[in-house]
This record gives sequence, C-alpha cells and structure tokens, in this order.
Amino acid sequence: MAKEDYYDILGLSKGASDSEIKKAYRKMALKYHPDKNPDDKTAEEKFKKAAEAYEVLSNPEKKQRYDQFGHQAFEGGGGFGGGGMNMEDIFSQFGDIFGGAFGGGGGFSGFGGGFGGQRRVKGSNLRIRVKLTLEEIANGVEKKIKVKRKIQAPGTTYNTCSTCNGSGQVTKIQNTILGRMQTSAPCNTCGGAGQTIDKKPADADNQGLKVSEETVSIKIPAGVVDGMQLKVTGKGNDAPGNGIAGDLLVAIEEKEHDTLQREGDNLHYDLYVSISDAVLGGSKEIDTVTGKVRIKIEPGVQSGKILRLRGKGIPSINGYGKGDLLVHVNVWTPKTLNKAQKEFFESMREDENFEPNPASNDKSFFEKVKDMFS
Repeated sequence: MAKEDYYDILGLSKGASDSEIKKAYRKMALKYHPDKNPDDKTAEEKFKKAAEAYEVLSNPEKKQRYDQFGHQAFEGGGGFGGGGMNMEDIFSQFGDIFGGAFGGGGGFSGFGGGFGGQRRVKGSNLRIRVKLTLEEIANGVEKKIKVKRKIQAPGTTYNTCSTCNGSGQVTKIQNTILGRMQTSAPCNTCGGAGQTIDKKPADADNQGLKVSEETVSIKIPAGVVDGMQLKVTGKGNDAPGNGIAGDLLVAIEEKEHDTLQREGDNLHYDLYVSISDAVLGGSKEIDTVTGKVRIKIEPGVQSGKILRLRGKGIPSINGYGKGDLLVHVNVWTPKTLNKAQKEFFESMREDENFEPNPASNDKSFFEKVKDMFS
C-alpha cells in the first residue's frame, strides 16, 4: 500500500519553509499527544505519522532526497517506515519541540502506562560508507558489513539517578517580569539517562559500555545513487541504562565502471567500429549491467549514431521502470596504412559513394545531443 505523503500529513505544500514545517508538526503533535488522547489508537497513529514526517522534512539532506525520490529514498535500510520509531524515539529526538506544554520535558505519562515522564537517552549514530558496482546498483543487493559498535557490557547494573529521580531531566522555575517560567534541561549527573552506574566489569567504560564487532545485514534497493544515505535502525551505539540504541547510517558510493557511464537512470557505452564494419555492417558484443549482449551494426552506419537499448539501464528508485542503454557508435579511422590500403583509398577518393551526402534524416551532432537529453 502506498505511503501517505509527508507534506500531506502535516498539511503543507512542497515548498514549505523550515519554520512552517516545525510549526505544523508542533500543532499536530500537541493535538494528538498521548497525554491529551489516552488509550486512543487513532491519535497515537497520527502522532507517530506526524513525527515520521517531521523527522525527514526537518533534516535538509533527508528533505532533499525525499523531494527527489519520495519514500523510496529511505527503503532498504530498515529506516523510519512508520513503525521504525516508537514513542520513546519520538520524545528522545523531538521532546524539546513541545516546550512546557506537557510538564516541560516532552515526556508522557498517560500513554502505555509506564514511562512516568522519563525521557530516554538515545545512543550516538554510526556512519559507514558502502561501495557498490553498477551491477549491484542495477539489481539491488544485500551487504553484510562488520561494524564496531558500543554495547552494554554484560554484568553492568544501574541505580536510579538521585538528582532527577530517573526522569533524565531537571526542572527549574524562575520568576521573571512575565511571571513564573518553567524550563527543563538534561540532568548533569546522569547525562539525561535517568540512571547512574552501580557496578560494571573491568572492560567497560564509564557509561557501562564496551566495543563489540557485529555483522549487520543491509538490504540496498535497486536504483540508489551516489551520496544517498540509508538508515539501519538500532544498529548504532547503545545508550547507557535503559536508553535507545542509535542508528547505523549507510552512505552509498558508486564505483566507476570500466565501460559504462551512468547518467541518472540511463547508461552510456562507447562502441568503436572499424571502417570495414561501418561500411559492411556486422555485429558487436557489448557490456550491460545484466551481462554481455550482441547488437547488430547496420551497413553504412555513421560515426555518432546512437543506438538505444530500451530497459537496459538502471531501475528508477521511485519505481518508474528502467532507464535505457545508449550505445554511441564511433567509426575508428586507422592512423597508418600499408601501400595496398593506401592505393585502395586513393582510388576511392573521387568515387561518389565515398563523397559525404547526408540525408535529411541524418541528424547533426548537436541534434543528437539534444535528443539524448530530451
């Protein structure tokens, strides 16, 4: 089933500014906040959808990819996807956007019956770069990558922080000329975790974490582009205590192909043919992303001719079919000739068949370039 457009979720047009996006999200989040709608599954779903939309549209890089590729820009990496972020994720990342509307900390107490306003810390994200061949990009691929990430060390135990009583937040009330103002900030004692270490093994750091190597499976959809970033939820560093693990951000890097060049979803191939093949015709074997294919060269083919192999390019990341493979014919002129060859071409110099005589349907170089990009 097609996912709902992020701009539609927030009631915005595609050209909305950052301030408009933030304002629209805050309005929806306050309307469907779980403290205002206890045990209301419909409100909970709308609250999550609004957070999902804001998570993408408030990030300039993600917003640019979404505007260009839609939801497919984030598929394959275990990303947000509606259920990818739970209520704790939302309040961990966006709790400050609620201001003092719900006790100042952005926490919630009436939802799910058990968080008591506690704001859970999220672990740091990890970033890796994955190099892909054109063949892997064209067909999609699953990569298994070894990642070193911080995990909670076995045997580590925690106590509730006595400073914030486990909320991870400290609240201050100040008297101002506008009246009493309430502000919240992460607890300095526990760093916002709500817990302090009771005991830990010798190989753990001061947060009770240790480095562990893990093999992570990453499903990369067909049609990704160089520079695109996928997200694998929960495969970043663990957070101390009962926090939420960070994410693994996967940057795509496209390897250069020996014979094919990519332009969007289309591919280009330079085919060099001899004068004999250009005059007499024949067939040539060329590379594609699905293997080698043999194509026919018509007699009398001109240098600059573009042969289009439909559907032999890269699949669209938006699911709009496949691009084409454009074969550029280049007639190779020999630089040295033996005596017999020279005599042959000398005898043909005045022959009318060797005189340039382009027909009306023989396009110029600039017309071919125009057609190629149209």
